Amino acid sequence: MNALSVAAVATGVGAAAVGGVYAAFSAMVVPALRRLEPAAATAAMQEINVRAERGPFIVLFVGSALAAVALGALALRPGSDDPVEVRHVVAAGLVLGSVAITVVGNVPLNDRLAAQGASYWVEYVGTWTHLNTVRALLALGAVGVLVR
Repeated sequence: MNALSVAAVATGVGAAAVGGVYAAFSAMVVPALRRLEPAAATAAMQEINVRAERGPFIVLFVGSALAAVALGALALRPGSDDPVEVRHVVAAGLVLGSVAITVVGNVPLNDRLAAQGASYWVEYVGTWTHLNTVRALLALGAVGVLVR
């Protein structure tokens, strides 16, 4: 297996894992949190955010981002004997788009929730869930592009 193939597999597996987590949040976790009082929902989401930043999820998140960078770089490297496959470039872009939404959208919302608490919950949850659903679709779309 060459480096391009390894990067494609790593990107696909990472994107599937991360995208699955995001999809589960939009489909199950957030709807359940919405049924709670804002203070309880906020406390639960804040704990989830702490765990996400310090646990195995961050390894998946960073690992899939690094794999996508490698995939894009390898797919486009000059002088390669491998033919440029558009699907590799597209998949890398989709994963990195998902990462970008996380960094510029979801994380700042999480930080604001941590700072403002339950008074921010109602405003937070709708925007956060929308962004989360988009990043799930991007990550899972990358998997779809890579599968053949």
